[in-house]
Amino acid sequence: MKKTYKLHDLCCANCAAKIENNLNKLPEITRATINFMTQKLILEVEDGCGEEALLEKVEKVIHKVEPDCTLERK
Repeated sequence: MKKTYKLHDLCCANCAAKIENNLNKLPEITRATINFMTQKLILEVEDGCGEEALLEKVEKVIHKVEPDCTLERK
């Protein structure tokens, strides 16, 4: 299953790459990609993955690298 989220206040492509690398280490995520220019996060996750619990983990990873960056939940 593929999910797309909007990021706000992501300051640089280097931070985007660090976040992407750390997200790809999470077992629930098959693949994570961030497009710095569009400020979009695309997550490929296994079907049946609990979205709320996953987004909490994603936000923790984001805030470790970029404390001012926020994830827009739809």
